[in-house]
Amino acid sequence: MQAFWLCFVPLFVALDVIGVLPIYVSLTEGLSKAGRRSVLVQSILTAAVVALAFLVFGPVLLHFLGITVADFMIAGGTLLFAISLSDLLTGEKKRSEVDKNEALGAVPLGIPLLAGPALFTTSILLANAYGKWLTAAALAANLLIAAGVFVVADSITRWLGRNGTRTASKIASLLLAAIAVMLVRKGLIEAIAINLH
Repeated sequence: MQAFWLCFVPLFVALDVIGVLPIYVSLTEGLSKAGRRSVLVQSILTAAVVALAFLVFGPVLLHFLGITVADFMIAGGTLLFAISLSDLLTGEKKRSEVDKNEALGAVPLGIPLLAGPALFTTSILLANAYGKWLTAAALAANLLIAAGVFVVADSITRWLGRNGTRTASKIASLLLAAIAVMLVRKGLIEAIAINLH
């Protein structure tokens, strides 16, 4: 059970649902209930399919390219740190200007706001540490939570307020930065150990 939570928490931080929430509300503003429901389902399904596909085929691609887990940990940690630093230093996540008649559930909500570089990197590293099945289960649980949050989006944004959602997103970004530093540290230790042997 502890291993599940060790997978769940980094994925929850990487997904940053609270950070995406104001963008979801903004993009779906003016849509009917049916329209919102359609966007919600589309965004969660897109994120799930893409993230799971990367979880399954990502390691094969890395092996094909001759990239070791240590290499990926260092590169992935650096990328996660850059993403988290960008979120910490800027006001909000960048909003994509989209036509509301287009499939905004798939892009930009599904990709890259939910299933983005942070989620891909974290899931690959967790799969290596705890296995694909456990990582996939933790990913599915996080996406279900994301769906639940989007269902009650208006209530949450009213309760938290603009500053509250921004603060929650900053805390998630700070945790992501800490996880990124840990990944780089572990990657360096593993790379040095491999070279010493």
